[in-house]
Amino acid sequence: MKKLCVILVALLVLSCKSKQENKATAVVEINETMDAWHKAAANADYNGYFELMADDAVFIGTDATENWNKQEFQAYAKPHFDKGKAWGFTTLERHVFFDNSGKTAWFDELLNTQMKICRGSGILVKIGKKWKIQQYVLSMTIPNATSREVIKIKEGIEEQLIKELEKKKL
Repeated sequence: MKKLCVILVALLVLSCKSKQENKATAVVEINETMDAWHKAAANADYNGYFELMADDAVFIGTDATENWNKQEFQAYAKPHFDKGKAWGFTTLERHVFFDNSGKTAWFDELLNTQMKICRGSGILVKIGKKWKIQQYVLSMTIPNATSREVIKIKEGIEEQLIKELEKKKL
Protein backbone atom coordinates (compact mmCIF):
# COMPACT_ATOMS: atom_id res chain seq x y z
CA MET A 1 0.00 0.00 0.00
CA LYS A 2 2.84 2.35 0.88
CA LYS A 3 4.47 1.63 -2.49
CA LEU A 4 1.22 2.40 -4.31
CA CYS A 5 0.92 5.78 -2.52
CA VAL A 6 4.52 6.64 -3.42
CA ILE A 7 3.90 5.73 -7.07
CA LEU A 8 0.69 7.78 -7.20
CA VAL A 9 2.38 10.81 -5.65
CA ALA A 10 5.28 10.48 -8.10
CA LEU A 11 2.88 10.29 -11.04
CA LEU A 12 1.00 13.33 -9.77
CA VAL A 13 4.23 15.32 -9.41
CA LEU A 14 5.35 14.30 -12.91
CA SER A 15 1.96 15.20 -14.34
CA CYS A 16 2.07 18.67 -12.75
CA LYS A 17 5.63 19.19 -13.94
CA SER A 18 4.66 18.13 -17.45
CA LYS A 19 1.73 20.61 -17.49
CA GLN A 20 4.03 23.40 -16.28
CA GLU A 21 6.58 22.55 -18.97
CA ASN A 22 3.84 22.48 -21.64
CA LYS A 23 2.56 25.86 -20.46
CA ALA A 24 6.07 27.34 -20.48
CA THR A 25 6.63 26.01 -24.00
CA ALA A 26 3.28 27.44 -25.13
CA VAL A 27 4.14 30.88 -23.68
CA VAL A 28 7.40 30.85 -25.68
CA GLU A 29 5.52 29.82 -28.84
CA ILE A 30 2.89 32.53 -28.33
CA ASN A 31 5.55 35.18 -27.72
CA GLU A 32 7.32 34.05 -30.89
CA THR A 33 4.04 34.21 -32.84
CA MET A 34 3.16 37.69 -31.61
CA ASP A 35 6.71 39.01 -32.10
CA ALA A 36 6.79 37.56 -35.64
CA TRP A 37 3.41 39.17 -36.37
CA HIS A 38 4.61 42.60 -35.27
CA LYS A 39 7.89 42.12 -37.16
CA ALA A 40 6.04 41.11 -40.35
CA ALA A 41 4.12 44.40 -40.22
CA ALA A 42 7.31 46.40 -39.69
CA ASN A 43 8.90 44.60 -42.67
CA ALA A 44 5.77 44.93 -44.82
CA ASP A 45 5.55 41.13 -45.09
CA TYR A 46 1.86 40.96 -46.00
CA ASN A 47 1.69 37.18 -46.41
CA GLY A 48 3.73 36.49 -43.28
CA TYR A 49 1.54 38.84 -41.28
CA PHE A 50 -1.80 37.40 -42.35
CA GLU A 51 -0.64 33.76 -42.22
CA LEU A 52 -0.32 34.19 -38.46
CA MET A 53 -4.03 34.98 -38.18
CA ALA A 54 -6.77 32.35 -38.13
CA ASP A 55 -9.00 32.28 -41.22
CA ASP A 56 -11.92 33.66 -39.21
CA ALA A 57 -9.84 36.18 -37.24
CA VAL A 58 -11.12 39.58 -36.18
CA PHE A 59 -9.06 42.77 -35.87
CA ILE A 60 -10.43 45.66 -33.81
CA GLY A 61 -8.52 48.90 -34.31
CA THR A 62 -8.24 52.16 -32.42
CA ASP A 63 -11.07 53.88 -34.30
CA ALA A 64 -14.60 52.97 -33.18
CA THR A 65 -15.46 51.95 -36.76
CA GLU A 66 -12.58 49.46 -37.07
CA ASN A 67 -14.07 46.05 -36.36
CA TRP A 68 -12.95 43.89 -39.27
CA ASN A 69 -12.99 40.24 -40.18
CA LYS A 70 -9.71 39.00 -41.66
CA GLN A 71 -10.67 39.71 -45.27
CA GLU A 72 -11.80 43.26 -44.46
CA PHE A 73 -8.62 43.89 -42.50
CA GLN A 74 -6.53 42.54 -45.38
CA ALA A 75 -8.23 44.97 -47.76
CA TYR A 76 -7.58 47.85 -45.35
CA ALA A 77 -3.96 46.85 -44.72
CA LYS A 78 -2.86 46.00 -48.28
CA PRO A 79 -2.10 49.60 -49.39
CA HIS A 80 -0.05 50.14 -46.22
CA PHE A 81 2.00 46.98 -46.81
CA ASP A 82 2.41 47.87 -50.50
CA LYS A 83 4.21 51.08 -49.46
CA GLY A 84 7.05 48.96 -48.04
CA LYS A 85 6.33 49.54 -44.34
CA ALA A 86 3.02 49.01 -42.65
CA TRP A 87 3.49 49.87 -38.96
CA GLY A 88 6.16 49.26 -36.40
CA PHE A 89 5.09 47.99 -32.99
CA THR A 90 7.57 46.68 -30.45
CA THR A 91 6.44 44.92 -27.32
CA LEU A 92 7.22 46.54 -24.00
CA GLU A 93 5.41 43.95 -21.88
CA ARG A 94 3.13 40.98 -22.45
CA HIS A 95 1.04 38.70 -20.20
CA VAL A 96 -0.30 35.35 -21.44
CA PHE A 97 -3.07 33.20 -19.94
CA PHE A 98 -4.63 29.83 -20.90
CA ASP A 99 -7.91 27.98 -20.65
CA ASN A 100 -7.96 24.51 -19.09
CA SER A 101 -7.50 22.77 -22.44
CA GLY A 102 -4.26 24.63 -23.15
CA LYS A 103 -5.46 25.22 -26.72
CA THR A 104 -6.84 28.74 -26.20
CA ALA A 105 -4.79 31.61 -24.86
CA TRP A 106 -5.46 35.25 -24.26
CA PHE A 107 -2.98 38.03 -23.71
CA ASP A 108 -2.49 41.71 -23.15
CA GLU A 109 0.54 43.69 -24.19
CA LEU A 110 1.89 47.21 -24.03
CA LEU A 111 3.45 48.36 -27.29
CA ASN A 112 5.81 51.12 -28.35
CA THR A 113 4.23 52.51 -31.53
CA GLN A 114 4.16 55.63 -33.70
CA MET A 115 1.10 56.54 -31.54
CA LYS A 116 3.31 56.21 -28.42
CA ILE A 117 2.17 53.53 -25.95
CA CYS A 118 -0.72 51.39 -27.16
CA ARG A 119 -2.34 48.33 -25.62
CA GLY A 120 -2.92 45.19 -27.61
CA SER A 121 -5.03 42.33 -26.37
CA GLY A 122 -6.35 39.25 -28.00
CA ILE A 123 -6.97 35.56 -28.26
CA LEU A 124 -4.86 32.85 -29.87
CA VAL A 125 -5.98 29.32 -30.70
CA LYS A 126 -3.83 26.29 -31.32
CA ILE A 127 -4.55 24.99 -34.81
CA GLY A 128 -2.59 21.82 -35.42
CA LYS A 129 0.86 22.60 -34.02
CA LYS A 130 0.70 26.36 -34.56
CA TRP A 131 -0.75 29.23 -32.57
CA LYS A 132 -2.96 31.54 -34.66
CA ILE A 133 -4.34 34.94 -33.75
CA GLN A 134 -8.12 34.65 -33.46
CA GLN A 135 -8.81 38.18 -32.28
CA TYR A 136 -6.67 41.26 -31.80
CA VAL A 137 -7.75 44.53 -30.20
CA LEU A 138 -5.52 47.59 -30.48
CA SER A 139 -6.20 50.52 -28.16
CA MET A 140 -4.45 53.80 -27.59
CA THR A 141 -3.69 54.48 -23.96
CA ILE A 142 -4.73 57.82 -22.54
CA PRO A 143 -3.02 59.07 -19.39
CA ASN A 144 -5.70 59.86 -16.81
CA ALA A 145 -4.32 63.38 -16.38
CA THR A 146 -5.14 64.18 -20.03
CA SER A 147 -8.47 62.39 -20.41
CA ARG A 148 -10.58 65.58 -20.26
CA GLU A 149 -8.68 67.13 -23.16
CA VAL A 150 -8.94 63.94 -25.19
CA ILE A 151 -12.68 63.70 -24.52
CA LYS A 152 -13.11 67.26 -25.82
CA ILE A 153 -11.30 66.32 -29.03
CA LYS A 154 -13.34 63.13 -29.49
CA GLU A 155 -16.68 64.69 -28.61
CA GLY A 156 -17.23 66.54 -31.86
CA ILE A 157 -15.98 63.62 -33.94
CA GLU A 158 -17.83 60.78 -32.21
CA GLU A 159 -21.16 62.35 -31.23
CA GLN A 160 -22.73 61.50 -34.61
CA LEU A 161 -21.37 57.95 -34.49
CA ILE A 162 -22.89 57.47 -31.02
CA LYS A 163 -26.29 58.53 -32.37
CA GLU A 164 -25.98 56.15 -35.33
CA LEU A 165 -24.98 53.22 -33.14
CA GLU A 166 -27.79 53.90 -30.67
CA LYS A 167 -30.30 53.88 -33.57
CA LYS A 168 -28.98 50.45 -34.67
CA LYS A 169 -29.70 49.03 -31.21
CA LEU A 170 -33.42 49.74 -31.54
